[in-house]
Amino acid sequence: MTIRVLIADDQAMVRAGFAMILAAEDDIAVVAEAADGLQAVELAERHRPDVVLMDIRMPRLDGLEALRQLTRPGTVNPPKVVVVTTFDDDEYVHRALHDGACGFLVKDSGPALLVEAIRAAASGEALVSPSITVRLLRSLNSAVSAHRTPHSALSARETDLVRLAARGLTNAEIAAELSISVGTVKTHLGNVQTKLSARNRVEIAAWAWETGLMGRH
Repeated sequence: MTIRVLIADDQAMVRAGFAMILAAEDDIAVVAEAADGLQAVELAERHRPDVVLMDIRMPRLDGLEALRQLTRPGTVNPPKVVVVTTFDDDEYVHRALHDGACGFLVKDSGPALLVEAIRAAASGEALVSPSITVRLLRSLNSAVSAHRTPHSALSARETDLVRLAARGLTNAEIAAELSISVGTVKTHLGNVQTKLSARNRVEIAAWAWETGLMGRH
């Protein structure tokens, strides 16, 4: 299957660069390009992409509001949104994390990570890049909030998986680390997602850092 991608960025050179990289991939097709958040929402509704690469700072409607509109409750088959950011956008990424983003990509990450992020999003396996996400999640408030699911809700194996996922490991890397199959990893993470009422892998990672699990031994 071909992954249909919408690129939303107010810089024409960035859009052109991303499109050029993706054109070389047999399983990815760029179906539309948007110069701002409002156009991104309109084009997403028209073209129904599988994945949206969403810049944050854009005119008319910023990427965060566009993200909220695309993933709002009740939306039928919403696209997977990968937020494109820079190291200076920590606050924005924190907000995107809670608004349904399923991956983070630094603009200068390079072609390989761009393609990996899109494929991961399309398959439901959000890319949590160690180069940015772990640092961002560490800065979250580690105090356990009253509404947060307690650690005891997870089994020992589930806790191990969550720690590894929150460190930025992929399913394949987690499987190798724990000597289990990738399918078993996906099953465990699916159970964790249900227990935590998390929308995606990124929210699982956020829970791990916010509740202090990553500092527990």
